[in-house]
Amino acid sequence: MSDRLDLIPLGTRLELEVGAVAHGGHCVARHLGQVVFVRHSLPGERVVAEVTGVGSGGKFLLADAVEVLSASPDRRPAPCPHSGPGMCGGCDWQHVTPEAQRRLKQSIVVEAMKRQGGVDVEVEVEAVDGDIDGLGWRTRVTYSLDDAGRPGFFRHHSHTVVPVDRCLLATDAVDASDVTRRTWPGAKTVSVVATSTGEVAVTPSPLPPGGKANVRLHERVGDTEYVVSSDSFWQVHPGAPVTLTQAVIDAVAPQVGEHVIDLYAGSGLFAVAIAELLGPGGRVDAVEFDAKACSSTRRTVHDMPTVRVHEQSVDRWLASDGPRRCDLVVLDPPESGAGKDVMRRIAKLNPRLIAYVSCGPASLGRDVAALAALGWTMASLRAFDLFPTTQHVECLAVFARTPETSVVG
Repeated sequence: MSDRLDLIPLGTRLELEVGAVAHGGHCVARHLGQVVFVRHSLPGERVVAEVTGVGSGGKFLLADAVEVLSASPDRRPAPCPHSGPGMCGGCDWQHVTPEAQRRLKQSIVVEAMKRQGGVDVEVEVEAVDGDIDGLGWRTRVTYSLDDAGRPGFFRHHSHTVVPVDRCLLATDAVDASDVTRRTWPGAKTVSVVATSTGEVAVTPSPLPPGGKANVRLHERVGDTEYVVSSDSFWQVHPGAPVTLTQAVIDAVAPQVGEHVIDLYAGSGLFAVAIAELLGPGGRVDAVEFDAKACSSTRRTVHDMPTVRVHEQSVDRWLASDGPRRCDLVVLDPPESGAGKDVMRRIAKLNPRLIAYVSCGPASLGRDVAALAALGWTMASLRAFDLFPTTQHVECLAVFARTPETSVVG
């Protein structure tokens, strides 16, 4: 067998010793000194892996563990019959116990903070109420459809749809919509949303004649009811809204009368929760690019004059329309992160604290480094298991100005 990766045929089987977990849900192994990213494996295992792809420039291999020769004690039989090599690619870790999944995510966060952020951290990935043994937690699911109109999910790194009769990650309310037990001729996808208030919306795409894409729904977080759009962002784990809002509030302790800026505000989850604590003398600026999410937030805050909704990109608003100072900044950017320019503009606002909610450890690490260069220190870090059986993890990092650091001009 050649030691040139670009000459190793797809389907070749390799016997490998599996090493540490890597971002993306793979574990790292080596073949003839070259890196192999292996799915369906666990650190410490010995497996037979089938080559499924070659990385950019022939620098690494992609493979699936198709036989386990020596199993990790953290391995379990996959609860879902659709999970495994060549099958549904929606889950990364069906074969891993929930406790071990959180330890793997902890490793990913710690490594990202060290490699991208240049900081050593200790963090525990916290379980969140609302799922059962890592299952039954997705309140929003988008199914792809095969050529026969059957709902399912793509294979990993593929456009081939694997039909499913039930997704075990979906809540009972999503499953009760019966989307997976019928066919959908003419559609490409079908989305299901089941809210905490008992509403359910089923939306095929393309829409049939007379169909409605943007359905107005309602979510309840504590005593507060939010208006949300069926096709705008809302946390998919049922325990996420309460957990994240309380974590942010605990971390930054908003004070009566303060001015808070909520960036990438979505449907106003943090803006509304914080505004209720600031009193009539406080102010929240909620900045969000998505028009439907802004419309939802405006409906939620129609009787809250202290909340101002800005339908604009974060970078443009900060550069042109935003204030020069504020007391607190909360941001929840997409997985790609906020980036150096946005972090620089946030630092110029001179808030007493910055609360950064992130679903991307690597991008969070890069923004940690950007803030450090501007004189800010990560004061605390928490992580939450909002996406069980996948490699995704949610973090909350809080930043304070480094002592003796002057205000960034």
